[in-house]
Amino acid sequence: MSLHHYTGQAKVTFKLAYPVMLSQLGQVMVGVADNIMVGRLGAEPLAAASLANSIFFLILMFGTGVSMAMTPLVAMAQGEGNHDNISVYFRHGSLINLICGVLLFVLILAFSPLLHFLRQPEEVVVLAIPYLLIITLSLLPFMFFQNYKQFIEGLSQTKQAMVITIICNGLNVVFNYLLIFGKFGFPALGLNGAGWATLIARILMALVIYLYVKKSSRFRMFKTPLGINSISWPISRKMLKIGVPTGLQYVFEVGAFSTAAIMMGWIGVNALAAHQIAINLASISYMMASGLSAAAMVRVGNQLGRRDIKTLREVGFSIFGMVIAFMTIFAVVLLLLRNQLPLLYIEDIEVVKTASSLIIIAGIFQLSDGVQVVGLGALRGLSDVKIPTLVTLVAYWLIGLPLGYILAFKLGFNEIGIWIGLLCGLSVTAVLLLLRFHRLSLRMLLNTR
Repeated sequence: MSLHHYTGQAKVTFKLAYPVMLSQLGQVMVGVADNIMVGRLGAEPLAAASLANSIFFLILMFGTGVSMAMTPLVAMAQGEGNHDNISVYFRHGSLINLICGVLLFVLILAFSPLLHFLRQPEEVVVLAIPYLLIITLSLLPFMFFQNYKQFIEGLSQTKQAMVITIICNGLNVVFNYLLIFGKFGFPALGLNGAGWATLIARILMALVIYLYVKKSSRFRMFKTPLGINSISWPISRKMLKIGVPTGLQYVFEVGAFSTAAIMMGWIGVNALAAHQIAINLASISYMMASGLSAAAMVRVGNQLGRRDIKTLREVGFSIFGMVIAFMTIFAVVLLLLRNQLPLLYIEDIEVVKTASSLIIIAGIFQLSDGVQVVGLGALRGLSDVKIPTLVTLVAYWLIGLPLGYILAFKLGFNEIGIWIGLLCGLSVTAVLLLLRFHRLSLRMLLNTR
């Protein structure tokens, strides 16, 4: 297969992916701004943000995964030219996402008092609980936003969510400044101010994307009322069979990093703060790579709907090549600036030194992180979610975390040991998912001949 085929596919993919990448970058840069501003309050508030976010994002990403069931199904229906099915998937996805948001909201409320039993520094827990409760309120508008975002992205309309996300996240940064430090007459709420800023921004995102879809002429051919009319259990089950395993994939991956944060708390406040800095920086490239993953899911789903398996493979492998190139560049940036980047967050020399050492490992695992996230997206486009879910469970929870624990607490490598374990988990996941996509798509290609 010629290089021309792959470069041609890469151009099409980039047009679809770059709005998602910028949207994801906008979201993660708000996290960076959050942490930079909170870091100015000291190591304890930064550690509290790390602890609360490690719990919140674990639940948030499960909800994200559930909402993503709509995208490959809508993309496949679009590839088939079936507008009725697109409307059906939207109605069912809306109900599923609403119920999921409420259940996850209740789950965090019930879990938050248990933070006292995670053997974390008590001064960190005291700050983390009220902040966690505030950002938990943002789950409901977030799931509402995701419902419409995944719908329009399944139709290859990615720029709109990008614009909405960037504008609202820009307002989030402004509200951070006003509410954390008490500027221009606003109360100085410290860490909790960052939580209120997040809630306000997500409410705005949900409202704007709803109004856009309802008013835009390009979506009038689809029936998009919110209601429970004509809900079918077989269709709901079909979506849940994709959404729940996808959510569990995120839980196993994000949960591994959340557990790593908890283990960092066993080492101390400085280790936990350093972990938050390093993971926040690594999340920049991860979230942008997840834009390519979303593009892989849509484009593979389109080609599957058209039964064009040859092009499907070209699309998939071109995106793997794109993410490897992107993550290589970011890895070099992290390694070169490992001593300077932590200073953006905090001036505590011990935290900076520890974070710099973790950033080295973050630079090394960039390739694995990119390949595994694109692998998950490409396989979702094939509606293949069960085996990838098992892969993430084994790689992170049976290999990565146990290895990290042994290296950190049995062999004395401390925070470095935990991150080496995460590196190994990511690498195993990347190799297995790439092989899975190759074998599945090759089998489909041979069956069409």
